[in-house]
Amino acid sequence: MPITTIHFVRHGKVFNPDHLLYERLPGFHLSDRGRRMARATARFIAADPDMSRSTTVYASPLDRTRETAEEILTALNARRAEQGLPTLDLVTDDRLIEAGNEFRGRRIGHGDGALWHGRNLALVNNLWKPSWGESYASIADRVGRFAQEQVWRHPGEHLIVVSHESPIWSYRHLLETGHPEHNMLLRHTALASVTSISYDSETGRVVGIAYADPAADVE
Repeated sequence: MPITTIHFVRHGKVFNPDHLLYERLPGFHLSDRGRRMARATARFIAADPDMSRSTTVYASPLDRTRETAEEILTALNARRAEQGLPTLDLVTDDRLIEAGNEFRGRRIGHGDGALWHGRNLALVNNLWKPSWGESYASIADRVGRFAQEQVWRHPGEHLIVVSHESPIWSYRHLLETGHPEHNMLLRHTALASVTSISYDSETGRVVGIAYADPAADVE
């Protein structure tokens, strides 16, 4: 049975000195540390016998995910050049974008106006089923539709998909528990981590989930 594996990569650390909830706002790029994290994960991917054979690199259209994907492409294409293989290009897909959030642009945890401060905390009244924007069910559904489409299009292949914490974890949580709702404070999706989900290419059934944190020690 052919196996398709999608390696979901979370972007690296973002430069955000004002501690804003940036969500889908433009202009938020990787910090210097975020670049180093992306490069560490890129090296990890390029050195892995399976991931290095990836045939497509997808990303959310936001700056931080595209920048992370570009580091991965640089490492993968260097490996492919050694093997005489053609260069890969980045493909963006809106279904991989960060969750919609009506509190975008607000500060988090710093000062009286911050989202996590005092009376404002009441606005976030349910961590399991967020009241602030796009539901976990919606997030997991769009990522799931993207994933199944790739399984049919790329039987037996490996793919790299750079996205965000909430889309990756909501989808994984749905696959593992049957429901996408979760406590956002208990996610297991570190910056620049890799969540690898393998599927039976003929049925679309999930046959394995693995996790790696190649950038854990990057300073």
